[in-house]
Amino acid sequence: MLDVVHEDEAGPTLVGRVMRAVRELVATRSAMPGARLPSIRRMAETQGVSKSTVVEAYDRLAAEGVVVSRPGSGFFVAGRMPVLRLAEAGPKLDRVIDPFWVARQSLETPAEVLKPGWGCLPDDWLPQEALRRAFRAMGRDASANLTAYGSPLGLPALRAHIARSLNERGIEVEPQAVVLADSDSVALDLVCRLLLRPGDTVMVDDPCYFNFQALLRAQRVDVVGVPVTPAGPDIERFAALAAEHRPRLYLSNAALQNPTGATLSSAVAHRLLQIAEAHDLTIVEDDTFGEFEVHPTPRLAALDGLRRVIHVGSFSKTVSAAARVGFVAARPDWVEELLDLKLATGFGNGDANAQIVHRVLTDGAYRRSIERLRTRLAGAMTLTLQRLKPLGLTPWIEPRAGMFLWAELPEGLDSAVLARRALERGVVLAPGNVFSVSQTAGRFLRFNVSQCAAPRIFEVLGEVMRG
Repeated sequence: MLDVVHEDEAGPTLVGRVMRAVRELVATRSAMPGARLPSIRRMAETQGVSKSTVVEAYDRLAAEGVVVSRPGSGFFVAGRMPVLRLAEAGPKLDRVIDPFWVARQSLETPAEVLKPGWGCLPDDWLPQEALRRAFRAMGRDASANLTAYGSPLGLPALRAHIARSLNERGIEVEPQAVVLADSDSVALDLVCRLLLRPGDTVMVDDPCYFNFQALLRAQRVDVVGVPVTPAGPDIERFAALAAEHRPRLYLSNAALQNPTGATLSSAVAHRLLQIAEAHDLTIVEDDTFGEFEVHPTPRLAALDGLRRVIHVGSFSKTVSAAARVGFVAARPDWVEELLDLKLATGFGNGDANAQIVHRVLTDGAYRRSIERLRTRLAGAMTLTLQRLKPLGLTPWIEPRAGMFLWAELPEGLDSAVLARRALERGVVLAPGNVFSVSQTAGRFLRFNVSQCAAPRIFEVLGEVMRG
């Protein structure tokens, strides 16, 4: 009988105990590169486990490159161990501040670095227990698809759930008009590949989510920014720019605009659709932050009926950033073309993550998780506003909900300079011009209030502001 304890059970596993013992031998130089490890029988006796446990531990270490297997001779410490270079593990202080800056610094710096500029929720704010239940349930479900290609449209059960949710928000859509993708960014990339050609013009908010700019740069199109107001894009400038540039697309957030937290008003939404109709403009609305709204605001896709609006979303902010699942809701002729493009570029998407996300969404605890998120974000917003005020930062608006706060620095300060200084002190800030097409947001910083709990963030911010 195997005595291997599964990884999702409480406490250290027996396999893990053997692996740690081997790592200690290597780390303390008790077993030098090339040295033979204790035999399976001897290690089993020493650790008080079965031989099958040792075999699994050795196999895992071999897969990681810590040890090597020599058939007929046993297991040996790998000949060369990788050397950790501290310079490579630290922040890239000399990196140019561009639309990739915040993402690269947040993803590449060590976990202990504070990241108020990053766009994700803390891990313990997400439904981790529901995720673990979903993984366990999928592992026990003999009907779960763990190996085969999925349908080009994506997992039917998840598409049906998304369609129901969209209908509840007034967006009338059938499951066959919902296409799954491997993230919100992949969904947007598919839409852009379908509708854009190099040299086309796309309008975005100014400021806008930095990855919109990065994505459009990859499409080799011209990007035009339209100023943002607390009620949405400046509608007069929007009309003038649409007439002047004849853009192919307008790309924006559906709710709680990133980075400002602005909320689209009904009047602006209706006027936007009139202008889009007059100039044959397609609108792509990204609804990634919609679940954070306490009182839902207008969705252009609901007002338009998906005629010239494409609705995109994901679950990275409410379920898991690791389970990469996004979706596109669009009119039928675009769906067919998206499917062909999806097959050509990625041969569909796997069902594994979609099954996990679907199980979490249909878990009875998910609704309560969203309610807790909204409450925690509201509290974090209030606390962040209180901490910024003594430093002289002024909120552009106080958002109705959500995770982002767009704040202006005192006269004479440059957010890019402050971001570099803060990075040297272990804090990742999000400087304004990362988000600005026109590069006119040099005195702004975006704060993710859910990542602003540590008082040190504001101590460092005060230090770098003082120079």
